[in-house]
Amino acid sequence: MKALHIGRVAAVLTVGALALTACGTDNVVTPGNGGGTTASTGSTVTGTLTGTGASSISAAMDAWKAGFESANSGAKIQYSPEGSGAGRKALIAGAVQFAGSDAFMKDEELTSAKEKCGPDGAINVPWYISPIAVAFNVDGVKDLKLDADTIAKIFRGEIKNWNDPAIKAANTDATLPDLAITPVHRSDNSGTTENFTDYLAAAASGVWTDKKSGDWPSALPGENAKGTSGVVKTVIETAGAITYADDSAVTDALGKVELKVGDAFVPVTAEAAAKAVDAATVVAGRSANDLSLKLDRTTTVAGAYPAVLVSYGVFCASYPDTSAVDLVKAFGSFVLSDEGQKQAADAAKSAPLSAELAAKAKASIDSISVASK
Repeated sequence: MKALHIGRVAAVLTVGALALTACGTDNVVTPGNGGGTTASTGSTVTGTLTGTGASSISAAMDAWKAGFESANSGAKIQYSPEGSGAGRKALIAGAVQFAGSDAFMKDEELTSAKEKCGPDGAINVPWYISPIAVAFNVDGVKDLKLDADTIAKIFRGEIKNWNDPAIKAANTDATLPDLAITPVHRSDNSGTTENFTDYLAAAASGVWTDKKSGDWPSALPGENAKGTSGVVKTVIETAGAITYADDSAVTDALGKVELKVGDAFVPVTAEAAAKAVDAATVVAGRSANDLSLKLDRTTTVAGAYPAVLVSYGVFCASYPDTSAVDLVKAFGSFVLSDEGQKQAADAAKSAPLSAELAAKAKASIDSISVASK
């Protein structure tokens, strides 16, 4: 794997998800007027991009849609937050034009994507970084310090009450009630789930015996709900409940956990998430324009928050005509521009891309081409 060595930028990252299927006949793309430039240049494009995928990026995607459509009056972005797994499946099937995913495509998915995307297949382009908050509903408690083992035991049902000695040990100043804990997890295949279980499998390997997966282990206790908004809503309505969710969706009604990293506890912030991504490496053996990242969940870097997700736009490497390429590049350029990045940060509390990773992401978008006949 190749290390990224990420340097910060002042601009704040964006997320997004977009990949236009190259060869399908059901593409909803109307002819554009060319250009394919960012909104700041004054050039515009027209057409419709339709996608589905990660619900974690909903707030950022709404901001991008509004900004892009304002700058390109003839363009429209349609996005349905059905979950990362649903997004990847829909792109592979040619049912949508782009996918948003909090987990990069697996090797077998990349192979399957060639049927609709052509021989060069699909590429994963990161453009949203966000911490996964461990959020809870305990009256009068807004902050708790927990290590990975304790979190894993809570979600496995091994720690059942909020006044358990393991929780009290790190939170001597908190008033912890004799209240049952209700773990809440995603019911749909979720990139947030895959990232969270990846963190637990690495940082709490002695407790979390399941492999990372976008599907929550069915044998574990607790409630479930669909989508990021679904699990957050369930926890807000359930005293004693706890969940994991993109931090952008967690309201002030809930408390949040500080994660133990090394000998310190790190609160949920965009800057802490970015520090964790600084040590990421590019997954080896993929195309030069694929930026799938391997995260270090056991980092001891001061101030890093390792329960982090990187959301990807999953694109085809080529598209059937110039107007489609212009449109997808225009949208990609917008979300990676300073304007697009700021809009996502304001809407979703997302983390900054490093200068190197931002440049690589832009180069990946620029590599998208017209499919050869």
